[in-house]
Amino acid sequence: MPTKHKSDPHLTTAHVLFMDVVGYSKLLVNEQREVVHQLNQIVRKTAQFRKSEAGGKLISIPSGDGMALVFFQSPEEPVQCALEISRVLKNHPRLRLRMGVHSGPVDQVKDVNQRSNVAGAGINIAQRVMDCGDAGHILVSKRVADDLAQDSLWQPHLHELGEIEVKHGVRLGIVNLYTEELGNPQLPEKFSRLPAAKKNGTQTSARKYFLIAAAIIAAVALAFFLQVGTHLRGVRQNEQGRAAASPNQNASTIPDKSIAVLPFENLSEEKANAYFADGIQDEILTRLSKIADLKVISRTSTQHYKSAPENLPEIAKQLGVANILEGSVQKSGDAVRVNVQLIKAANDSHLWADTFDRKLTDIFSVESEVAKAIADQLRAHLSGREEQVISAKPTDNPEAYDAYLRGLAYTLKTVPTPANVLGAQKYLREAVRLDPKFAISWGCCHTLMRLSTFP
Repeated sequence: MPTKHKSDPHLTTAHVLFMDVVGYSKLLVNEQREVVHQLNQIVRKTAQFRKSEAGGKLISIPSGDGMALVFFQSPEEPVQCALEISRVLKNHPRLRLRMGVHSGPVDQVKDVNQRSNVAGAGINIAQRVMDCGDAGHILVSKRVADDLAQDSLWQPHLHELGEIEVKHGVRLGIVNLYTEELGNPQLPEKFSRLPAAKKNGTQTSARKYFLIAAAIIAAVALAFFLQVGTHLRGVRQNEQGRAAASPNQNASTIPDKSIAVLPFENLSEEKANAYFADGIQDEILTRLSKIADLKVISRTSTQHYKSAPENLPEIAKQLGVANILEGSVQKSGDAVRVNVQLIKAANDSHLWADTFDRKLTDIFSVESEVAKAIADQLRAHLSGREEQVISAKPTDNPEAYDAYLRGLAYTLKTVPTPANVLGAQKYLREAVRLDPKFAISWGCCHTLMRLSTFP
């Protein structure tokens, strides 16, 4: 039943989804009519709209270039409806919609035609929330986000943007809601136009957090490998290799047992699986860096190069390596195909290539096999202790590992933002929930949780 607002017997707490069409005023009159008709059809066909309307718990209010949907049972209702609308809109790219959600007091009234209508702060604030977004955004107020965050179904999809001043000087906490397929993960334009001092301060803090987080991630990963007996010689050589890599390096000084792992290409049908390709590349690079007889260039130095570039010899010269590892990853359900090829950069010749078809439960074996094959091809000495290290499995839970890779992808993004910090934290925390013994993810999660509370 609707909750009565204590301060006024006429007020009821409602959960409002406000939406409008971006660029509506620029359309011709007949185009405007067609757009509104199309939007009405899409909204009315969503499962959540039909369910709430059938139960008599929904009021629809047209607003010219959009509408407000007022639900009365749960804040999940407008969010679920927004995601269903967003899914349908993927097939209507010309219909550019933005949406905002807020829970607040409304007053149920009758309009001049004696039809049910509502008014009040709940409606007004939902519109202010929506006004902060661009096409494709599903923004929710901090109040709604706090309620949704209590449910693991919604929590991973909530990305806090911070506070912003809206009409009449009101300050609102805004959260961007998006999944891998739905919503808009980009920073809304209004947030990008915040005063320079405040924006620069936020970016500086985010960059500081990410630099610290990256160092902690490396340290925790090293601690994990030390548990199975690794040593630091490989890491020291890797650091020396990074310092030696420069555009002017003479080819005669480049060691034969040197390698750079370029970004892996995501060949999955779902482009959102790019995180998985990034994670596999990073895990292979991490294992290679544990082999003391190899000089391995850091991911920081290689991440701005594209997959399978045409000018390999020049890239190898810039990085100061004799060999390049290229790869691609194709993920479909629980099946993964990893293609890798080791190339001698001087003459662009293939030293070794292989294709690995695995289930998610066996993906660790691919990372270990690739590292061992490269060591063999480059005639790098691999001690029994190092072989044990690169074969170690950080977790036996594939779902936890998948969540870890999603969190890792946020920490590897070129431009750090507060939203990326929160995204990393959420997925790493999920990895720990799925496997409390997942040492690397536990350490990263703990660190990012602390970082997210910094002023």
